[in-house]
Amino acid sequence: MDGIEIIDTTADNISNYGVCGYKDIKRAGYPEKIEWLKDRFPEGLKLKTLYSDKDGTQGMIEYIPGEYCWRPVEASGYMFIHCIFVGFKRAYKGKGYASLLLAECLKDAKTANKHGVAVVTRKGAFMAGKDLFVKHGFEVVDTAPPDFELLVKKFNKKAPTPKFNGDWEKRRSQYGNGLTIIRADQCPYTVKNVKEISATAEKTYGIKPNILNLKTHEDAQNSPCPFGIFCIVYNGNVIAHHPISNKRFTNIMDKIVK
Repeated sequence: MDGIEIIDTTADNISNYGVCGYKDIKRAGYPEKIEWLKDRFPEGLKLKTLYSDKDGTQGMIEYIPGEYCWRPVEASGYMFIHCIFVGFKRAYKGKGYASLLLAECLKDAKTANKHGVAVVTRKGAFMAGKDLFVKHGFEVVDTAPPDFELLVKKFNKKAPTPKFNGDWEKRRSQYGNGLTIIRADQCPYTVKNVKEISATAEKTYGIKPNILNLKTHEDAQNSPCPFGIFCIVYNGNVIAHHPISNKRFTNIMDKIVK
């Protein structure tokens, strides 16, 4: 398609392009995400927007030096991809734009003399699938339950290999009985979802959830879930490993408590 460009999105121009499909400053999650980004740019975070002259923002990639990643991963010396997405309109899917966005990350990682690039993948909503990365030379180097994979493309073959952080069962056990919802402003969709899920938990199931807002990358790197910035733990068991809708939460809880 003509009229497509990749914009290096910064604190100065982000209001022109929005983020994660959000552009309305009043929309729940958007102002929180903007503030989160402004705090991350000094750490080396990059946000690239796929922009169409005709249809506006149609994709994005967000990545950051591994030391500061918001996933429970040890990836020091690497660039780490938080999110990649293309095609708010279907016409933009399957055109190779995701490869263009990934190429931006690989280029920046090489310029910054990183060991390579790492990303967490999983099938399903809110997650990047691994096919794009495998196509571009990434390899699976670690796994985490239930079906998360850590993929890496190394520039320096002798560099330490990234890995997931830790003992998942031990991390979950600290939350004990009850309902704990873990979230962070890295994902703007979770503001609305958590509000709705919390209301349903109290009204339908008589459970007042403990909402834990992660404030630092260290918090996220110590998350009990491989996705890092969203997780629901009920009576010591993870019942949602990545962001879910209120309807999905209801379906899960109905099977557990009824």
